[in-house]
Amino acid sequence: MTSSTTLVLGATGKTGRRVAARLRLRGTPVRAASRSSATPFDWADPAGWDRALQDVTAVYIVPPAVPGPVHEFVTRADAAGVQRLVLLSGRGADLWGDSTFGLDMRSAEDAVRGSALEWTVLRSSNFDQNFDEDLFHAPLATGELALPAGEVPEPFIDIDDVADVGAAVLDQPGRHTGRIYELTGPRALTFAEAVDLISRASGLPITYKQVSPAEYTAALVDQGWSEDDAHHVAEMFVIMERGVIAGTTGDVAAVLGRAPRTFEDYVVRVAAAGAWQR
Repeated sequence: MTSSTTLVLGATGKTGRRVAARLRLRGTPVRAASRSSATPFDWADPAGWDRALQDVTAVYIVPPAVPGPVHEFVTRADAAGVQRLVLLSGRGADLWGDSTFGLDMRSAEDAVRGSALEWTVLRSSNFDQNFDEDLFHAPLATGELALPAGEVPEPFIDIDDVADVGAAVLDQPGRHTGRIYELTGPRALTFAEAVDLISRASGLPITYKQVSPAEYTAALVDQGWSEDDAHHVAEMFVIMERGVIAGTTGDVAAVLGRAPRTFEDYVVRVAAAGAWQR
């Protein structure tokens, strides 16, 4: 453990707020930064970065959805005396080709891995919590989730495991330097299987429907998404269908010394809280 200050970016987001809470429990001083926090941070406003980096030893980085800014941020972090960087990336970021997601993630990884600082990259699979905190929640609450995902499974991971790994890596200087951890749950499930588990645990009639990427893109646009953002999301499913990130790894256990939480554990916990009730 360390008494040095850790800067957590995206501190009001899904992983950032969980990482910050865990570090505080460990007794690590945390500077929580986001666009709405006491320490403001905005990837589109570099003028505020130096204040956020002052007297910081380690940084948890949730990169923006555009390539480029992380390179300048890492340069600023180095100049400010930061020693360690932990980057949240996407599973198989080096396998996504020239997709928008792949280019964004690789740009952020290149910035961190090319620096002179200690660095660790956390490449995460899709979060379990996407089903109750994000894009999939609203359609599940209406009774049907329609996605362009077929029989290729996804090793969904509980976001609490991602946060546990992030906090451990940030608080253990030297132990994880130069490592890329591919974080997955203990087994892979198809989206149809995941929705079936949610339906059974919640006692609600919820079904899964496979649609084409074009149909899904059009549906998102109808909901108010921009064409670019809708295409970006649909593109991820197309790449997932290639099966290159369908396998599980032992990296959660390697860092934490325990197996990752199961999807069933997540579903029971969240269903008990009434997350999918209409």
